[in-house]
Amino acid sequence: MSIIKAIEAEQIKEGAQNFKVGDTVRVHFKIIEGKVERIQVFEGLVIAIKRDGIKRTFTVRKISYGVGVERIFPLNSPRIQKIEVVRYGRVRRAKLYYIRDRVGKAAKVAELIRRKSDTKKKTVEESKNE
Repeated sequence: MSIIKAIEAEQIKEGAQNFKVGDTVRVHFKIIEGKVERIQVFEGLVIAIKRDGIKRTFTVRKISYGVGVERIFPLNSPRIQKIEVVRYGRVRRAKLYYIRDRVGKAAKVAELIRRKSDTKKKTVEESKNE
């Protein structure tokens, strides 16, 4: 069992999870079509994060031409180039499956408003650590 855990520890991306449920993210995912590789961007709301360790996945939902589209991404996949947080959401649940039934403004998630002093403290602490 320890051999499996050692192999999994090598494949886990460091600092990959800088988002949580309720955030709007932009996932840059590598698509391979024959011999051609390209980066496809999928932007939407994170409605679920499941499992732990190497098996951690997250579900992103977006509305495309009036149809809800969900995609499940493995967090530690080598095909994920980067994950950008577009907007931080303020939610009180671990899974946002109720968003599937909502339409229009009812499907919005409130934005998390941070104080300016908190962000200044973080940037000062980060500069000291470097």
